[in-house]
Amino acid sequence: MAELHGVYQRARYYDIAFRRDVSNEVEFLARLFAQHAKRPLASMLDVACGPGYHARDFARMGVKAYGLDLRPEMVAFARDEAEAEGTRVEWFAADMRDFTLPQPVDLILTSYDSIDCLTGQDEIIEHFKTVGRNLAPKGLYVYELTHPRDCSLWNYGSHSYEGERDGIRVRIDWAVNHPAGDPFTQLTDVEVVMHVNDHGKTHEFHDRARERFCLPQEFVMLARISGALEAVRFLGDYRFDQPFDNTPGSRRMIGVFQRTD
Repeated sequence: MAELHGVYQRARYYDIAFRRDVSNEVEFLARLFAQHAKRPLASMLDVACGPGYHARDFARMGVKAYGLDLRPEMVAFARDEAEAEGTRVEWFAADMRDFTLPQPVDLILTSYDSIDCLTGQDEIIEHFKTVGRNLAPKGLYVYELTHPRDCSLWNYGSHSYEGERDGIRVRIDWAVNHPAGDPFTQLTDVEVVMHVNDHGKTHEFHDRARERFCLPQEFVMLARISGALEAVRFLGDYRFDQPFDNTPGSRRMIGVFQRTD
């Protein structure tokens, strides 16, 4: 499983480059859960949470929120940020393939393309089983990936993320090696470079990760094999009126699954 030690362990720099307002996404997910479960959302888990943007926003809404990430540095940063803003979230450093929460939750979310670090079908199935085990009855699992039109095995594209805060400027260039994927394994090796100007001192951190590309039908079948989840719908953005299709408004691939009872 990809870990990107060089980038993710530098959580503060990562946060400067990637921070975004997720309030509309959080509001949409709460409405999505209520629509499918016929009850208000009471609890959630943010998987591969990084700085925990979604978990912290849900907590501010009064939802019991958990944040889980493989990197202890990310968990520590997220915890510090939450405490500074007076937000209560329970944080865990754990593997997304095998974890156990203190109690099942209503919603589990994997965003920012994080599910693509599961590099084999067996890993995805184990992840689905773990998710199902930690979901309450009628609970939802939602994953978010970049639309394959914009990033795929055949055309990864080039992607750059940057930001500046408190005298620090960060730019993260993704896929600087112009990766070509393996059509059999669906894997691609991606090189990432983090450029930092920290109060005039410049740093450059190189990293490499292996990512796996899947399309919706593969996720549907792997969920069915897991016996834990069932596909409900696919959307092209955090909007009810945007199906997953090839129109300009469909910018993401958002899979919505429900716990199999």
